[in-house]
Amino acid sequence: MQNTGTRTPATTPTHCPYCALQCGMNLTPVEGGTVEVSERTDFPVNRGALCGKGRTAAAVLAPGARLTSPLVRSGDGALVPAGWDEALDRIAGNLERTRARYGADALGVFGGGGLTNEKAYALGKFARVVLGTSQIDYNGRFCMSSAAAAGTRAFGLDRGLPFPLEDVPRTGCVILVGSNPAETMPPSLRYFTELRENGGTLIVVDPRRTKTAEQADLHLAPRPGTDLALALGMLHLVVAEGRVDEAYVEERTSGWEEARAAAMAHWPEYVERITGVSVPELREAVRLFCAPEAAMVLTARGPEQQAKGTDTVGAWINLCLATGRAGRPLSGYGCLTGQGNGQGGREHGQKADQLPGYRKLTDPAARRHVAEVWGVDPDALPGPGRSAYELLDALGTDVRSLLVMGSNPVVSAPRAAHVEGRLRSLDFLAVCDVVLSETAELADVVLPVTQWAEETGTTTSLEGRVLLRRRAITPPDGVRGDLEVLHGLAGRLGVEKGFPTDPEEVFEELRRASAGGPADYSGIDYRRLAEENGVFWPCPAQPAADDTHTADPGTGTDTRTRTGTGTASGMSTDTGSGSTDAGIGRDPRTATGTGSGMSTETGSGSSDAGAGLRVAPHPGTPRLFLDRFATDDGRARFAPVTHRPSAEEPDDEYPVLLTTGRVVSQYQSGAQTRRVAELNAAAPGPFVELHPRLAARLGAADGDPLAVVSRRGRAVAPARITTGIRPDTVFMPFHWPGEGRANTLTNPALDPTSRMPEFKVCAVRVETVTS
Repeated sequence: MQNTGTRTPATTPTHCPYCALQCGMNLTPVEGGTVEVSERTDFPVNRGALCGKGRTAAAVLAPGARLTSPLVRSGDGALVPAGWDEALDRIAGNLERTRARYGADALGVFGGGGLTNEKAYALGKFARVVLGTSQIDYNGRFCMSSAAAAGTRAFGLDRGLPFPLEDVPRTGCVILVGSNPAETMPPSLRYFTELRENGGTLIVVDPRRTKTAEQADLHLAPRPGTDLALALGMLHLVVAEGRVDEAYVEERTSGWEEARAAAMAHWPEYVERITGVSVPELREAVRLFCAPEAAMVLTARGPEQQAKGTDTVGAWINLCLATGRAGRPLSGYGCLTGQGNGQGGREHGQKADQLPGYRKLTDPAARRHVAEVWGVDPDALPGPGRSAYELLDALGTDVRSLLVMGSNPVVSAPRAAHVEGRLRSLDFLAVCDVVLSETAELADVVLPVTQWAEETGTTTSLEGRVLLRRRAITPPDGVRGDLEVLHGLAGRLGVEKGFPTDPEEVFEELRRASAGGPADYSGIDYRRLAEENGVFWPCPAQPAADDTHTADPGTGTDTRTRTGTGTASGMSTDTGSGSTDAGIGRDPRTATGTGSGMSTETGSGSSDAGAGLRVAPHPGTPRLFLDRFATDDGRARFAPVTHRPSAEEPDDEYPVLLTTGRVVSQYQSGAQTRRVAELNAAAPGPFVELHPRLAARLGAADGDPLAVVSRRGRAVAPARITTGIRPDTVFMPFHWPGEGRANTLTNPALDPTSRMPEFKVCAVRVETVTS
């Protein structure tokens, strides 16, 4: 990678294909059909910094690393090259035969959190309009669905971060729960480093002493699966020590008495017995969190990927509400989304229960609005379908044919050996992917699709910032875009119109479909995204200058703009997200900087939503809830939650807890990063991280092969002995297939609200392996 922010005439500014930071980067074409990645210093989130995955992203563009021809299953069982017409004909024919024999709901669609907004939107439309099936979900269900459910329950709206990352260094304290950004999104670590340099404090909650925890002022290492009790214990102390912001609770919340009573049942000594976190540590955490004027709680997969993940996140939100740390400047609860388009991917229709604009599929008004955009009868739209794991579990029985786009569940799903078996039992499987993933290897038809550098489209980062990825090079012959795939299949299945291949045309329809919904993109277009370095949603199209306004049909809230002070729905229209000179006490609503590129004065963009005079476009919403929350009464809701055990607790047969996660040099299922030599050299394979005391009991030395066994299967990987993990816990990264596949072990027990599987805690035993 060149260490330069200078653009040549052939350089294309775009964004990284990996995590939800969506770091800015420049791409310059080079010989061999690939690109050179260089720093892009004008994008405010990463300011030019890239991790190893971003620096080496172009390696997967090389012909030897990726698919360049459709593959079909031959008579002898092998995958062999085929032409596009043959491949598409085979998919369409099998889908039609399945539907004719078993009904529309025998067809399944499984999407991905890495798909652009345009692809996710088109995929959801394809499933419901062309196939007529309710059976669509996506791997983002495994990412942050619990945080989304808890945020919606508390605030009336889910956006991962209700404020830009630039607010993090300016707050007084951050509690980081179950997140290791030093390895999962390294360019973001500087925000936490700057927080401490500015005099703020960082508290990290993690059963492992990660690279992030090493930088914390206080590291709490609870037993896996007890984050809920920990949050309740801290809230108990907030009440007992008289730290509740009574005026805030009275003015801006509801449900406090019930939540307070639930928390008071979790006294510190009881919480210490559950979590292993000492009472003095609990008291110190409360003191550090409550001392400054502003503070934040940020969660990630640790507390969320549990069968009680929604309630666990709800307990951390309760802590914010009781102390007045939500809907105030430089304060609040946020979730660090994982996948590249994990935010946008769940907003526009590939989730089982949603329609575009984050509308509910069960809402008659939402169905009418979207059906009108799509030109179909609202009654023809199917209802909600199965969640991700439930859909995978139904393969081969209720669901007979499956289309997978941008996902690798053979490696990433819980109880992965069982899921692999369900995939093998299908009558027909088609996979669209960049590489021949482990899931694609099982398919009857594999379609090679374009990568991020070869296509234009939008993503939505963890901040809620809608971004424009730009095409830098032409894809190889034999490779097509996912929108072309859906267009080709729709036509073969009798729907000739409604599935354009131009991403901007798809986005224009998405804008109309999202208009008035919670995730309103109607005021955003490609020109604004290019000129302004992204726009934060919600961003409604402005009405004509006669000052008319209407109620949001999705939320019942007023969508008119009150520049500088927020909207009636509580969504600040602050445009100072680029300003970095505000101190902890400064109200971002009064900031005037526009470093993010947003302007309240220009007439560019789609400001002419109706007849009448042009008005300035809505500036977007970097900061939510500063005036009111997006609930019917404008108040945030406490959740009366109590601790309960994990779905699977240790016993004599399985006495150890397993938790899983990522390493810095691999990404998700590893389908792409495992094809990059530099990344494989840094992280060549799985391992079992364990404490020296557990290793001594086993008689294991560093590097010895260990078998980790759960009720679902067995995985084998070398030992990595460290004092940075609890003695009762082992850790495995989940990026690899084969005998070291961590998700062979994980528990598919589901959260009753979010339907999130319990990836982060299950009972195992650990055994030495003899040759």
